[in-house]
Amino acid sequence: MPLLLALTLQAASAPAVAIPTGRDLRTAVAAADAALFKTFFEECEPAKLDAMLTPDFEMYHDRDGVVARDGKAMVALYTKQCEAKKAPDAWRSRRELVADSLNVEPVPGFGAIEEGNHVFYERKGDGPEKLVGRAHFVQLWQMTSSGWRLSRVLSYSHRAAGATPEAAKP
Repeated sequence: MPLLLALTLQAASAPAVAIPTGRDLRTAVAAADAALFKTFFEECEPAKLDAMLTPDFEMYHDRDGVVARDGKAMVALYTKQCEAKKAPDAWRSRRELVADSLNVEPVPGFGAIEEGNHVFYERKGDGPEKLVGRAHFVQLWQMTSSGWRLSRVLSYSHRAAGATPEAAKP
């Protein structure tokens, strides 16, 4: 089933929820985004990540392909990455949203679509942090009775820190 049709059917079958509007929507989604990426890159709390994802979570990545087709698979991948980060000389990453690139649009009765750019930093062990890459993303957030949960992720146009957007194209 095409992604757009699947998202339309998912939104149509979701129970009605109160979705913030205007600046409040942008602020709420930006806060959910910051919490999610802080958890993913800087913490190691699988139960916390699990609570931030919908059970039917999906992630698609232009370099890694289909990353996960459900929330449990994503949490399992995250848990494995957490274990690897325990080594003293392991590579550690951090993601930073490019604030002025953020666009948030409401999805009535469901949540919001978030789109923007982000940059990534890496460091080995306790070494210095270095800007290593950039990418574009589109994320579908569902507003639930327990708060925002991430449902879909499209992550693409990955390129090295100094590369132009055209360098990301095959």
